[in-house]
Amino acid sequence: MERGKFITFEGIEGVGKSTNIDVFVKRIEAAGHSVLTTREPGGTPLAEDIRELLKNRSDEPIPEIAEVLLMFAARSFNVNNVILPALEAGTWVVSDRFSDSSRAYQGAGRGLPMETIDRLADWVHGETWPDLTILLDVPVEIGMQRADNRSARDRFEEERHDFFMRVRECYLQMASNEPERFVVIDATQSLQEVGEQISTLADQLLSDA
Repeated sequence: MERGKFITFEGIEGVGKSTNIDVFVKRIEAAGHSVLTTREPGGTPLAEDIRELLKNRSDEPIPEIAEVLLMFAARSFNVNNVILPALEAGTWVVSDRFSDSSRAYQGAGRGLPMETIDRLADWVHGETWPDLTILLDVPVEIGMQRADNRSARDRFEEERHDFFMRVRECYLQMASNEPERFVVIDATQSLQEVGEQISTLADQLLSDA
């Protein structure tokens, strides 16, 4: 059986990942493919428990190294119990975030060594990287305003402006370094304009499948 495609959506808070994932998935399903959606941290019951621990505020601080280890623990559950079985069964997998988020948030944002994060990625999922990563990009000010309009801020969203500046710059640098995998979309455009570009990307993947 032909392996399914693995697609990830990345970006800072407020870029519209959930909305555009829905557009992408519907396009792929309309072409007759089975699609599984997942998110990180999360994707399995145990990984979702870790997500709650990471996202919710607590009186006990989470050290930076504990944060990245928890991220990759959750990712291990998701990769081994959800993503890999689906791909091997020929199902397309669309994930809201993957290891690029750890590079951006825990690496650039927190200042942890990128070499450490890449070693963890190699240990947890080896050569399993996305076939396509769609980076939805907006300036930090716009992203945080949108996030505030959506819901109360979680532990990550409470970070300072300069934290998200580093995260965004890291994402754009990764996209520049890996143009064969990343596609950057200006998410300051209207939902319709962004959706049309997402649909075009889906059609291109389908034509290559």
